[in-house]
Amino acid sequence: MDRLEAMRLFLRVAELGSFAAVAQQLGVARSVVTRQVAALETHLGVRLMERSTRHLSLTSAGAAYLEKCRLILHLVDAAETDVAAERATPRGTIRLSLPLSFGLKRLAPLLLEFSRLYPEVGLDMDYSDRRVHLIEEGFDLSIRITRRLAGGDVARRIGSGRMLVVAAPAYLARHGQPQHPSELIHHECLGYTTGGAVPGWQFLVDGKLASFAVRSRIQANNGEVLGEAAAQGLGISLQPDFIVEDLLAAGRLEPILTAFPAPGLGIYAILPSNRHVPHRVRVLMDFLAAGVGAID
Repeated sequence: MDRLEAMRLFLRVAELGSFAAVAQQLGVARSVVTRQVAALETHLGVRLMERSTRHLSLTSAGAAYLEKCRLILHLVDAAETDVAAERATPRGTIRLSLPLSFGLKRLAPLLLEFSRLYPEVGLDMDYSDRRVHLIEEGFDLSIRITRRLAGGDVARRIGSGRMLVVAAPAYLARHGQPQHPSELIHHECLGYTTGGAVPGWQFLVDGKLASFAVRSRIQANNGEVLGEAAAQGLGISLQPDFIVEDLLAAGRLEPILTAFPAPGLGIYAILPSNRHVPHRVRVLMDFLAAGVGAID
């Protein structure tokens, strides 16, 4: 095993915290990975990792070596990619994680067009609203819609979205239209949740962000369901514009509380933190940024 390969292997083991996990990714026996890391330690003359039956941790020398490996491998990958990118057509497979509703409505048409333009790039698309672990699950790219990124995210903002409060004309005729967010507590609201209680809805009131409690008999972790529930007159919903745009255009929903805007959403391309971005992934990010930006 050459020096760079040894560094890459050590980096994988350190990030996954498991010889077995790395062996499974590489399709080799666990003993092969263990021996190669041991050979690297022998070459360096220091112990890089402390092992036990249940735990793997870096020594102080291992932690320092890990940071230098990251820097060296990043520079090597960048140098090779930049040279190749000057003459190469994007090729290879991109595994990407996409949000369900936005992915199907807005991203799928763009990705199919990308596939037509770049026939040597394969796309492995996973549509789900769960937050994936890019490194552990082997994703090259994740597109996520959120108000705030998690600490440590390596991300590029590719677009934005508005949040709208909507209700069916029939619901408003029966229950009246709230004139202030504080009145939502007296209405049936349709809550988006990923488990647990529905969080308060936030609005800008007199230039300041404020949170207002809502009560919710119907809740779900999918905006399409909640948008349709609102269109059927079952309550008031706070949804991204791309979820309810067709229902608004058809007159099944109408916007309310427009004087009190809800905080917008950022649309982000999130990258693994441990590797240089391949040329094909950069090309895809540029394409999506242009496409999503044109829709906004």
